[in-house]
Amino acid sequence: MPEGTGFDPARLRDRFAGRRVLLTGHSGFKGGWLALWLKQLGAHVTGISLPPATTPSLHDVLGLGRLIDGRFGDIRDEADYARALDGLDADLVIHMAANAIVRQCHQSPVEAYRTNVVGTAVVLDAARAMPSLKGIVVVTSDKCYENHEWPWGYRESDALGGKDPYSSSKAGTELVASAFRRSYFAAPGAPLLATVRAGNVFGGGDWAADRLIPDIVRATLAGSPTLIRNPNSTRPWQHVLEPLSGYLMVADALLAGRAGAATAWNFGPDADGTVDVARMTGLMAEAWGPGGPTFHYGPGGDSREAGLLALDSAKARAELGWRPRLALPQALDMTVDWYRRWASGATDMTEFTLAQIDAFAGGSAADGGASAVSLPDGGLQQCA
Repeated sequence: MPEGTGFDPARLRDRFAGRRVLLTGHSGFKGGWLALWLKQLGAHVTGISLPPATTPSLHDVLGLGRLIDGRFGDIRDEADYARALDGLDADLVIHMAANAIVRQCHQSPVEAYRTNVVGTAVVLDAARAMPSLKGIVVVTSDKCYENHEWPWGYRESDALGGKDPYSSSKAGTELVASAFRRSYFAAPGAPLLATVRAGNVFGGGDWAADRLIPDIVRATLAGSPTLIRNPNSTRPWQHVLEPLSGYLMVADALLAGRAGAATAWNFGPDADGTVDVARMTGLMAEAWGPGGPTFHYGPGGDSREAGLLALDSAKARAELGWRPRLALPQALDMTVDWYRRWASGATDMTEFTLAQIDAFAGGSAADGGASAVSLPDGGLQQCA
């Protein structure tokens, strides 16, 4: 493993402290967690996105509008995005704004391509005008691969594709990023551009429709069973902080001028994190305990969804020193704890979310990331 690689919170603080970071999609689930983490690392964060798509939203629960320079703008519209950007210069751009729900993309395919493909081109074209820019991280998805339902994980060198609008629009995002990398960011000294791909993520603060964990949480808090449509579908599941740690490690390498990092990266769980939906529902019930979720099964599967999908993250392990830090049951314990705290109304969720980030970053890969941290109520919580 090259010198200076591996997850190192102290190095990340040194790298990001005082850096100007533009984060698109900050009002979303993954974007909200990353915005808070970047703020904790000392970065000056500017977010551009559409207003939150759900009520409640992580953006509002965390009070991100008070913590970062949050702006609302539409990446699908060059003029509106330029207005939101307002001449901003950044050291790093992290592009997360996207249509991230498979069923929504199937229902509105033109909007899927307009957001995921055209929107990426708008963001990258505007980034070309930033004189201080050192690096760009474009976030796509594990579903950007042409899925053959193989039992082994896809590598970064495997073919892009997709039989549905969501998957193919994510492949399109990758193609746009590759074209910009080779056309505009290839000269010596030019900003370095990487793409990052992750699987099904979960964690506190996700209220999106048609996602398994948010669906379970909504139904359980309402005292209703959760409808399960695809119990046999297998996915790579991981807590949201797992891939975000990888994104930060890639950004760290780009800011350090490591040209070899300007490529595609997979961030997926270990083999025990790639399980079917039926197993995930069982683990979620165990994490919740008494009074937890119940389930009933709807008619048939969904042909738009892949039956089997896994990622091979060997490259990130070998070249970045990245590896998952939480076992799947630990990640679900963290998630259930977050939602219970929020539902109680008695916890400062910004401080609690920061405490979960601290616990994740402070734990070693060897012990699964477990780390006791002081929570806002003064108690001790084992966050893994």
